Amino acid sequence: MHLYNIPLSRTMRQALMVAADISLLIAAVIFSFTLLGEGYLGRDRGFYPYLAGAIGLSIAYFLHIGLYRDLVLYMGLQSALKILHGASVAALLLALACVIGRPGGTNYALLPLFWMISLILIGGMRFVGKLLLRELIHNFRPKEPVIIYGAGESGMQLVVALQSGNQYLPVAFVDDAKRMIGSSLHGVRVYPPGRLKELIDRHSARQILLAIPSASHAQRKDILNRLEHLPVHVKTVPDMYDLVAGLPVDRVGDIDIEDLLGRDTVFADPRLLGACIKGRAVMVTGAGGSIGSELCRQIIGSGPARLILLDSSEYGLYKIEEELRGKLQDLAASEGEGSALATVSTVAKDQEVAEVNIVALLGSVCNSSLLQRAMHTLQVDTVYHVAAYKQVPMVEKNVVEGVYNNIIGTLVAAEAAEASKVKDFVLISTDKAVRPKNYMGATKRFAEQVLQAMARRGGGTKFSMVRFGNVLGSSGSVVPLFRRQIRDGGPVTVTHPEVSRYFMTVQEAAQLVIQAGSMATGGDVFVLDMHEPVRIVDLAKKMIHLMGFSVKDAEAGTGGIVIEYTGLRPGEKLHEELMIGESVTGTEHPKIMRAEEDSLSWEALQPLLARLKRACEGSDLEAIRAVLQEAVDGFEPGDSSDPLQDSRQQTQTAEVTPLFKQR
Repeated sequence: MHLYNIPLSRTMRQALMVAADISLLIAAVIFSFTLLGEGYLGRDRGFYPYLAGAIGLSIAYFLHIGLYRDLVLYMGLQSALKILHGASVAALLLALACVIGRPGGTNYALLPLFWMISLILIGGMRFVGKLLLRELIHNFRPKEPVIIYGAGESGMQLVVALQSGNQYLPVAFVDDAKRMIGSSLHGVRVYPPGRLKELIDRHSARQILLAIPSASHAQRKDILNRLEHLPVHVKTVPDMYDLVAGLPVDRVGDIDIEDLLGRDTVFADPRLLGACIKGRAVMVTGAGGSIGSELCRQIIGSGPARLILLDSSEYGLYKIEEELRGKLQDLAASEGEGSALATVSTVAKDQEVAEVNIVALLGSVCNSSLLQRAMHTLQVDTVYHVAAYKQVPMVEKNVVEGVYNNIIGTLVAAEAAEASKVKDFVLISTDKAVRPKNYMGATKRFAEQVLQAMARRGGGTKFSMVRFGNVLGSSGSVVPLFRRQIRDGGPVTVTHPEVSRYFMTVQEAAQLVIQAGSMATGGDVFVLDMHEPVRIVDLAKKMIHLMGFSVKDAEAGTGGIVIEYTGLRPGEKLHEELMIGESVTGTEHPKIMRAEEDSLSWEALQPLLARLKRACEGSDLEAIRAVLQEAVDGFEPGDSSDPLQDSRQQTQTAEVTPLFKQR
């Protein structure tokens, strides 16, 4: 129930407030005269019309300044200033009434006294009314008690926003700063972290809101480690970037996975970011995917002359094109919406205005004529080749198409770039390319070798590749899956108790890819620093605890969310690696390394590529497997299939069976 749903019109509520203020002004006049010994006010009836006129004009002025438009429940500083203003004018009107109605018969000490009393009565009535209304609303609609971790500026803004809202009731602050302990902010006391368990039990709080937007991910991880064992759902308020962007401070949500990992992003080097982009025509293949779209966002900020988006997914291409157009229009209010080739303006990160042409191309990287026409016509300088099939289980079940897209598609794109005199070509690779157990990883390692061989044979294009692990927030990421499973009550599915993976945010990965490509000399294999691998089951348990649940103990039969082990999928490894050999050197960026790895020559690769093309065209899985084993060191293929080949085999069996029956 909401108090303002009480069936009183706005006019009726204002009329009641006017009647109350008239009564309070009369009371202020009587008190003022009485305190000054002017008791004969009651005998001086000739003064009454002047007094009534002063009070009437005061009420009219209250209406004029909008005092009655302010809802008592939500009155703040602006309303207090209106009351101060109104009481001052009322005192002046009373003075005018005394001058006209009682010339020489009034003690003018009455005026400051009346001003003070009217201010106390009118303001005090509203303050008391606000407290009563809050109490009434709380009784009608109980709020959920929450504890705010962080008593800084964001914490103070958050408590004010929550107190005015109808969902959460802040019951305590917790802060690590000793100078804050024991103080009270907006009526909410600050406690040390050591008293959290006591506060949770006392107030029956089931949520803790992290109001520490300026803290680093490492600091937030330490705090989350301390909160993990508590029976509460830990949520967070927007970070400083989101607050500056205008997101309300009371917009709470689940904690970011970056906080669980504790990874602090190293600031990007503007020189490296812009080296292959600024003023250039840049193409991103696979632009509609999670990594490709983030690359496009980062590229736009470095002021390219033209950005070419290529993707075979119509919807993915549409989404990223619309997003980029909207972003540029918001920044520069540019013209030219609606065409396939539109000129828009953006303010680059160095504050220079650059004209950016956005070109959206629908097509496959395996289409040689399309890529050659696009790169030649649009005079492409830099290519970021992201287009690839990357979901291991899907490629294992569709080997032919996975091999053709990931290997032949890379070859087609690289040859088109070389023919069109593209300056830089950067392949996005994966840690699964290192001693792969699955076809997806084998195709990515083969694609790496294609570029290494082309780089060694010489040419005008600098080929390089950037290898990294799992990207948080990408399609198929385990984090949103876990979050959804936890909200649904479980079970949370993990393939194996010991499986571990490297993780990186999509924003960090995109920035590092761009910077790595800028340092390429030709044939480089760049490896991103992914920190230590994370055990997936530990990540699942941490997410369960921080979302306010417990992990069910199978033996004791207690707890809430079950973790279910489903077994490793075909081609899946327990632990991923980032480097094939041990030879690795640093670069000018602390999170980018350069690996020195053996690879096949172009002369050795050419016959393998020819055999691979024929095998794909004939859907010959055995021939494909043989070529990959020959070309990719450490490839250990498991069972694989192809729906078309399986269907063909079933059809052949069905056709042969009747012949045997006839015999």
